Amino acid sequence: MLFRNFTYAAVGAAVASGAFYAIRGTSSTSPIGAANPISADQSRSLSTSNAYANSPKSDPTGTAADKTSESTRRALVVGQGSLYTGTISGDGPLSKETDDYGRKVLEMLTPEQATQKLRKNEESWLVGRGQGVVRYDVVQIPSNDPIEDDHAEKIIEVPQSVAAATEGSSASDWMFWGVFDGHSGWVTSAKLRQTLISFVARELDSTYKSALADPALKFPAPESIDKAIKQGFLRLDNEIVHESVAKVKKAQSKLVAAELLAPALSGSCALLSFYDSRSKLLRVACTGDSRAVLGRRAASGKWTAMPLSIDQTGGTPSEVERLQKEHPNEPYVTKNGRILGGLEPSRAFGDAIYKWSLKTNEELKRSYFGRTHSSLLKTPPYVTAEPIVTTTKVDPEKGDFVVMATDGLWEMLTNEEVVGLVGQWLDSQSGGKNAKNGQSDSWLKSWFSTQKGLPVEQGGAGDPSGQRAPIRQQQWGAKPPYSDRFVVEDKNAATHLVRNALGGKDQDQLSALLTLPSPYSRRYRDDLTVEVIFFGEGAGSGNVTLNKEASASHSDVKPKL
Repeated sequence: MLFRNFTYAAVGAAVASGAFYAIRGTSSTSPIGAANPISADQSRSLSTSNAYANSPKSDPTGTAADKTSESTRRALVVGQGSLYTGTISGDGPLSKETDDYGRKVLEMLTPEQATQKLRKNEESWLVGRGQGVVRYDVVQIPSNDPIEDDHAEKIIEVPQSVAAATEGSSASDWMFWGVFDGHSGWVTSAKLRQTLISFVARELDSTYKSALADPALKFPAPESIDKAIKQGFLRLDNEIVHESVAKVKKAQSKLVAAELLAPALSGSCALLSFYDSRSKLLRVACTGDSRAVLGRRAASGKWTAMPLSIDQTGGTPSEVERLQKEHPNEPYVTKNGRILGGLEPSRAFGDAIYKWSLKTNEELKRSYFGRTHSSLLKTPPYVTAEPIVTTTKVDPEKGDFVVMATDGLWEMLTNEEVVGLVGQWLDSQSGGKNAKNGQSDSWLKSWFSTQKGLPVEQGGAGDPSGQRAPIRQQQWGAKPPYSDRFVVEDKNAATHLVRNALGGKDQDQLSALLTLPSPYSRRYRDDLTVEVIFFGEGAGSGNVTLNKEASASHSDVKPKL
């Protein structure tokens, strides 16, 4: 939904009709704020500060002049596809939630409250395994209620009997990080959080053991590892979509159907990273339109951004070509960048109405419940959970890092901006010993640049085709250069990315976007899940510990080991 701005005429009409708000607890219902006319140019921004400011001209009684010492607060007015901010006098609650035009009026979060909301779900883990990973940071910001995103992390210590490729090799770690972007509900993404890593790890375990049993191999071939990851994805999706139907038909119970079919009827994208510390190879498996990007130092001292995945949607050329080959003589297999004109991701878990046969769709809906399938459905399945897997050699000594995020982040920032922001954050955090956690921060190496802007090479590396450009800045009416608003205020690198994606130094925009409740917020931002994984040569204590200074205070948080 595109951002529509208030025109001069619309704001003027609000002034003429006296669109005022009153505060409970005051001695009278005198006006507390009137919309002053603003230019169309000013109205393009979320930070139009005078939209609801007090004006002596709008107060014929003169009482406003006597209240200049009153406290003021920021307000957010939510129209049909329009937002603007203003000022409210007094310290009591608003007397009503909407104005005379039906526009919702909200008290905007203060900068301190916005920061609290940003940091509410942040986690940071210090990885003292001595296996090439030193830290990872995570944050989630909901837009839907409840949030439809999810995430999972796991470190598996692999015994020498499985990990060894050569004589004398020691045990190694398999490290997994996953972000799951749910849609049509949260159930499928929650299922992935609970089970996907286990499904993939079992397939990998079988593949590695088979290789060890063959004297000519000792270590599985690269294509065998990729196949194992894909098999883990597909077996889980088969359980969600097809085995659930068999169990429901056997049980003949609507209660059982409600439990088993829920993950099939909703859906989720999945982005899973698998790092083998022995080989230093990072495999990224992508199903859907979440994205992973590698940050690596260039010879210039700046960072380069290398995409490790391709956005898989009904608008991605390679996906459109694949679907047209699989479904010939179906011109609307993709329509308006969506599968059959409905679903945007072309690969996903669940979304069973795009995978079940016409017969199964109709039987389940008639006997139990279900969603109505598209009238264009002819030769399912149209959607697959099979991931595209990429492999990258990681160089921990050079301080590589990886950013994984659901598409909500990439709607707001480019690959280069994301990598540059993490580089900026690293420069600000470098400083030797971290007294609070007692671990060395020597992996934070600083190459300070005398040039303005983010420390990143423009243009990045790799093939950018299939990756969509950010759209939100234009929707919000932000003016370039966007890099002028970037700021470093957070100890958690993932939170740092989200803060700058939502506004950075533009506190009005940041607070406005975080003030919006569901479902209004969904017009302007998606759920956000961001992980930043830092590679480096850290201490080998064997522990994975919570980095408290960059984490929300949750007493029940446990390490993912």
